[in-house]
Amino acid sequence: MKLSNHILLLVTVLATMVCPLVAAQTESPAGRASNDPTTVKVRIGDIVHISLPGDDAFNKDLQVDRRGNLMLPEIGEVTVLGLTVSETEELLRARLALVYHDVSRLDVTTKERRLLVTVLGYVKKPGPVNLPTHGNVQTAINAAGGLVPGAQLDRMQVRRGQQLLAFNYKEYLDSGDPQILPELLPLDVVFVPASPLIGNVQVEFDAATLVAGGDGGEGKTSFKVFGEVNNPGLFSYKSGATIVDLLMRAGGVTRYAGVEQIRVISGDEPLVFDLKAYLDSGDRALLPEMGAGTTIFVPKEVDDVKAGKHTVYIMGEVFKPGAFESKSGAGFLDILANAGGPTRFAETRQIRVLRADGQVEAFDLQAYTEGLPGSEVPMIVPGDAIFVPEKTDLNEKSWLKVTPNRAIRIMGAVNSPGRYEWSDEMSLLDLLAHAGGPTPKADSARIQVVSNGEGGAASASEFDLDHFVTHGGSMDSIPLLRAGFTIVVPELPQDPSDNKSQWIRQPSENSIYIFGQVGAPGRYRFNDSMHFLDILSAADGPTEDADLHNIRVAHRNGTRAKVSPLNLARYFETGDETILPRVLPGDSIYVPDKERNWLEESTESTVRVLGAVSRPGRYRFDDQMTLLDLLAESGGPTSSAYLEKVVVVNSSCCENRSTTFDLLGFVKNPASGALPVVRAGDTVFIPDLSESYWNVFMDNVRDVFQIVGVVALLVAL
Repeated sequence: MKLSNHILLLVTVLATMVCPLVAAQTESPAGRASNDPTTVKVRIGDIVHISLPGDDAFNKDLQVDRRGNLMLPEIGEVTVLGLTVSETEELLRARLALVYHDVSRLDVTTKERRLLVTVLGYVKKPGPVNLPTHGNVQTAINAAGGLVPGAQLDRMQVRRGQQLLAFNYKEYLDSGDPQILPELLPLDVVFVPASPLIGNVQVEFDAATLVAGGDGGEGKTSFKVFGEVNNPGLFSYKSGATIVDLLMRAGGVTRYAGVEQIRVISGDEPLVFDLKAYLDSGDRALLPEMGAGTTIFVPKEVDDVKAGKHTVYIMGEVFKPGAFESKSGAGFLDILANAGGPTRFAETRQIRVLRADGQVEAFDLQAYTEGLPGSEVPMIVPGDAIFVPEKTDLNEKSWLKVTPNRAIRIMGAVNSPGRYEWSDEMSLLDLLAHAGGPTPKADSARIQVVSNGEGGAASASEFDLDHFVTHGGSMDSIPLLRAGFTIVVPELPQDPSDNKSQWIRQPSENSIYIFGQVGAPGRYRFNDSMHFLDILSAADGPTEDADLHNIRVAHRNGTRAKVSPLNLARYFETGDETILPRVLPGDSIYVPDKERNWLEESTESTVRVLGAVSRPGRYRFDDQMTLLDLLAESGGPTSSAYLEKVVVVNSSCCENRSTTFDLLGFVKNPASGALPVVRAGDTVFIPDLSESYWNVFMDNVRDVFQIVGVVALLVAL
C-alpha cells in the first residue's frame, strides 16, 4: 500500500541525491565473467531484472541508460552506475520503502550485459548501436549497416573520452587476428574515416572505380605509378614487393610503354630501370630497391627518327604526318595523299613548303582545286618539308595564328569584334556578317575605315551603311578593303541624363543642343531625316513650366548667326507645319520658363500696365491680344480705379501719342471697334479715383470750409 506522507518522501529523496555516482565502467575480463552479486558492478547498457511480488509495476527488465540511471515506477530515476548488484538492491529497497509498505521480498538480478556504443563515419547507418556483452568492432560496424564504399580500413579509430585508439581494420580482415581490434567498452565511439581518394564531393561509385585509382592513402606510406600503365594511381606498399609487383598492381604497362626507360625514384636516388633486359635475363640484381614513397614513371616509347637523302617531311593538319621516302616522279599531291590528306581543321589556303635551302614557298590548295590562275602545284625535292597549318578557330584565342598581312581588324559596336583572316574577294559586308553584324546600339551611319598608307601614314574614310541599306546604292560605293585595314563601328551616344561621358564619342557637328524647360536637356544625335518634333520628343518633351509661345532656335550651321522664334502653342492649335522651323545638326533649341523674370523680356516685346490694377508690371503681348487681355492678365482694375479715363500711350511705332478710353462705358455698351489699339512696347495707365476732376474739386471745397470754420472760431474767441 502506498504512503501519503509526502514530507517524509521529500526529505529522503534529498538525502539520497547527495550520494556520489561511481563511474565504474572499466572491468577486468575476470570480473565480467563472475556472477557474484557482491562483486559484479552495474554498467551502462546492462539489463537488470527487478522482482517485487504483489506489484504489477515491477517484475520486468530495465536497461541502464547512457547516464547510468534506472527509471523506476513511482520514484523516477535512480543512479546505479558503478554499484554492485547487492548495492543496487539495497539502494532500490531504501528508495521503494518510502512509497511501499513491504519491500522485503524485493529481488534485483543482472539478466544480461549489453554494450551501448556509437558508430560514426563512413557507414550506412551512423549512430548509437546496442551490442551484446561480447560484441567487438566488426559487430558494431554490422549493426550500423556496414561500411560504405570508399571507407578507409587501415586508419579506423576508437574514441574513449579523451583517449584515441587507432587500429588497422584491413589487417584484421587479412589475418583474422582478434588482438588487432581494440576491446570495446560502454559509450565508446567507433569512427570510420573516408579514403582520401574519393575527394571532397559525395558521389556514388563502385569498388572497381576506387581500385582503378589505387588504394593508397598517403604518399609517405604508398607508392605512385603513372605514365603508360593501365591503372595509374596511388597504391599501398607491402613489404618485399618488387617493381614488377608494383607494375602489376597498376594493371601492367600499355602497348605504347617504353619499358627500357622506366624512371624510378626511391628515397632521393633517381634511376632508370630496363624491364625488357630483366625479362630477357631474369637477373634479380637488375631490380631496383623498393620502399614506401617510391615513384615509378613509365614513359611512352618514341619511334626512331627517320632521316635520309630521299626523305620528304609532311607535318601539321594531315591524318598521317611524318617522314616519307620520296620515289622518283612523286609530286606534291602524291605525298599529301600518302599522308592521308588534310584534316577538316587544315587551312588549305596557307600551305607552306619549306625548302632545304631555307626558302619558304606558299601554296593555296583551295585555289588550285577551283582552277584559279596562278595556283600551280609546287615541285617537291628530297629534303623539303610540307607544313599544313591549322585553321583559325574563332571560338578560341587563336587569332595570333593569322599574321597581320593576312588579317583585318574590326572593333566597336559589332557582336564579335576581333581580327579576322581576309581575302580580297571579300567585301565590307562580308566582314560585318563574319563579325556577327552591328549591335542594336551601333551607329551604322558613320562606319570608319582606317587604311594603311605609304610610309606608315594612315588615312580614314567614312561609310554610311544605314543610308546604303535604307535607300540602296551601287556596290561600287562600298569601300574597298585590304588586309591590314581597321574597321571601327561607333556606338550611338547613350542617354545624356545618366551618362554624359558618352558625349565625347559624338561629334558636335552631328549633334543638336536643347536647353531649358524640357524633360532631358542635352546633346542629341540628329540626321537629315529628322525634324523639330523628333528632337523635342527625344528630350522627353516640354515640362509643365515651359513657355511654348517663346521658343527660340539658334541656327549655327550657316555663314552668320540667326535666331528663329517659335510659337509652339499656335502650332498645336492650328497644325500648320510651316510654323515649325527647319532644324539642322549643330543648331540649338531653347525652351524658356513661363515664370521667368520680366527683366529678361525686351521692351519691344512687352506692354507696361500701370496704375490701379492688381498686378502692375510688364506683360508679353502679341497681335492677337487686346486691352482687355492685358487687364485680365494683370489681375483686373482695383476697386478705386478710375475706369472712365484709362490712358493708352502708343510708343511702339510712328510718333508717340496717348489716347483715353472709357472702360466703364465700354462695359455698359460693348463695341469691338471702340477698343484702342495696343501694340508691343505701349503703356497702359489706369488712374485712381483720387485723381479725377470731381475729387480734386471736392478736396478744394473741403479746404475752404475748413478755413471758414477756423476764422469763425477765432472771432468767437
